[in-house]
Amino acid sequence: MSEDFESFRCKSGFSSPPCYAAEIAPDYFDPLAVDPEQAHDVARWRKAERHRLRSERQALSVADRQSVGDALTRHLRRFLQDRFDGVRGLTFSAYWPIKGEPDLRPLMADLHKTGVRIALPVVETKAAPLVFRLWTPEMRMVRGDWNIPVPPPEAPALTPDIALAPLVGWTLDGYRLGYGGGYFDRTLAALTPRPFAIGIGFETAQLATLYPQPHDIALDVILTETGIKAESMPR
Repeated sequence: MSEDFESFRCKSGFSSPPCYAAEIAPDYFDPLAVDPEQAHDVARWRKAERHRLRSERQALSVADRQSVGDALTRHLRRFLQDRFDGVRGLTFSAYWPIKGEPDLRPLMADLHKTGVRIALPVVETKAAPLVFRLWTPEMRMVRGDWNIPVPPPEAPALTPDIALAPLVGWTLDGYRLGYGGGYFDRTLAALTPRPFAIGIGFETAQLATLYPQPHDIALDVILTETGIKAESMPR
């Protein structure tokens, strides 16, 4: 941990727990702390980690990324079969891969063939929860936020029972480092009932901690190419 990041924890006004607990547990972080300077330093650290992890991911060869995607597909397929009976009768939200993310589109197509309703997330309003639209393999997509292909506006809106979340980074306690927009956390907080959230990421993207903030929501399961890495208690 960098010295400047360590030092900010002793400026929060809580002279005992944040400052001295770090001497006992170096990765200690107060998840309820809302000190503006502390939050700023966490955001700055996350931005740097986001850049590092994305650069490492995009430096992988096409073959290596394909191998990771294939392994993740096998683990995810087995998990969905074991836990959700192959997602029969449920709505499954996936994602369209960008920036070197694992490509799970073959699994999306396979699930569609079995009658599963597939949804993709769409940013309709900035800084608001995502909406989900029906996707089918033959659908003509349109360009959405960040130029990500999304279903057209006339596609039916759906509420997912299970939602995949691509990970830039992840921790063993189930927290996700995303792209920084806060959309997925905002969506999980808004949906009732909350969908079962599965993080999808690279094994090498594990972090010791994300210094969780009050708005962060832990995922239910995190999967990498080696299998299940984190799993919360059943909800």
